Amino acid sequence: MSFIRKTVKKAARFFSLKLILPLVYAKAAKNKVREDKIIFLEISADHLTDSFQLLHERLLQKGYQPQIIYLGEGRVNGVQYLKNCIQMLEQIADARVVFINEASNITSCVKLRPETKLVQTWHGCGAFKRFGFSTAELGWGITGKEMERYPYYRNQSLVSVSAPEVIWAYQDAMHQPEGIIRPLGVSRTDVFFDEQYLAEAYEKLYACFPQARGKKVLLYAPTFRGTQTNATTPQLDIGLFRQSLSKDYVLVINYHPFVRELPQIATEYAGVAKDLTGQMSIQQLLCVSDICISDYSSLVFEYALFERPMIFYAPDLADYFDQRGFYYDYETLTPGPIFTEQAPIIAYINQIEERYQKEEVTRFKERFMSACDGHSTERILEAVGL
Repeated sequence: MSFIRKTVKKAARFFSLKLILPLVYAKAAKNKVREDKIIFLEISADHLTDSFQLLHERLLQKGYQPQIIYLGEGRVNGVQYLKNCIQMLEQIADARVVFINEASNITSCVKLRPETKLVQTWHGCGAFKRFGFSTAELGWGITGKEMERYPYYRNQSLVSVSAPEVIWAYQDAMHQPEGIIRPLGVSRTDVFFDEQYLAEAYEKLYACFPQARGKKVLLYAPTFRGTQTNATTPQLDIGLFRQSLSKDYVLVINYHPFVRELPQIATEYAGVAKDLTGQMSIQQLLCVSDICISDYSSLVFEYALFERPMIFYAPDLADYFDQRGFYYDYETLTPGPIFTEQAPIIAYINQIEERYQKEEVTRFKERFMSACDGHSTERILEAVGL
């Protein structure tokens, strides 16, 4: 990036976050807060994500008419994004409750009025990869000085997490006052305790991938590499899988939403492997999977609720740790074997009944997911008076 471009970008950030947006909010905040006004703010997604779906449904049942606002971060150009931010701040200025599930320097750049509650549901369970202030000195994100000048976690009234165990990690990342981070659970995990949802997930799988019927399901769900704008993903050797496991298993794949150029599955593997990214939600896929292969994704915390086998394929562990860092020692945290090559994964799956240690996953679940019991949505709404 050229010097001129960097200078223009820094100036635009300063004027928008320090002058324009605070003035917009201050003017709109003169209006009286509407007791029935509730907003779900999607910062980067173009749809209502699973972090909000149950909360939204429950509020509709209670007679509220919550609004959904999409900022389009990373999806729209700078001018449109600024317009979206202005319109959003005008809307939340008289709202009673605003739900967010990501970090936001837009909701943090204003002096939020005390009558409005900003509720952070976050988009992951447990505490795996470092984020926020925890990455300040790693060179992965912005510096601590920049985060202090342009904060991302200010004004939050409640941050709901999956267990008491992880409060310290979120505190390290978000720098919240005492009592803001609470182990009320993660709303979207409530579906894992819903028998109807589980049955519908299997129906969806068989509709999308008929060859899965009568077979065990092996889910491969890696996180992305790189940044949001140039995300890449590791792959499995599907030929190796077909040769060794296809008699008993099908392979389903779910790539991270940041990955735009998805790897293609060769036609010859169509009956044994299928990429269901975008066709089924990761929640649905976790429900129907007999074994999950991941790497550094927080989805393993949710999958632990089923107490099923997990495998960790981490060929780039040393490089990934140096770049991002973890809250816990990776090798002692993971409730399953870690592999850096794929052939040993096949061998492990072939001996899964003898080698799987369920008690290890149970301990992991009780430690990191103790507040996720099917009633998280109720507790969150009760905590904010809805």
